Amino acid sequence: MSRSLFTLLLCATAVLFAGCDQLGIQTATALAAKKEADGKAVGGACRHAGRAIEDCYTLNKKADRPAVYAGWREMNEYMRENKIEPVIPVIKPEPPVAAKPVTNPDEADEAIEPAPKKVAASKH
Repeated sequence: MSRSLFTLLLCATAVLFAGCDQLGIQTATALAAKKEADGKAVGGACRHAGRAIEDCYTLNKKADRPAVYAGWREMNEYMRENKIEPVIPVIKPEPPVAAKPVTNPDEADEAIEPAPKKVAASKH
């Protein structure tokens, strides 16, 4: 009797663990594969848009650099083999805004300006 109970518990445990993927729980290998695939997609898109690899790194700081490079290189080879011209992007990326250097610590408080408060219009 105890052997059948053990077998039943073992089967129930196996069924529960098999359902972990359906719960949205991702393993470390699945996350790494997704991150690499995303990086390759970013690199391929950058190359197809005619961007240099350095520009791609600058525009996509959170992407995995080796994966971006691999995607860029694969797309470069594909475009050369099939004689595909780059698609020039229509929308230019916004340049990053650099913070002004503060030379005097007393000026640091003045440099930070609070956002203006919106005043609600009163209805009479």
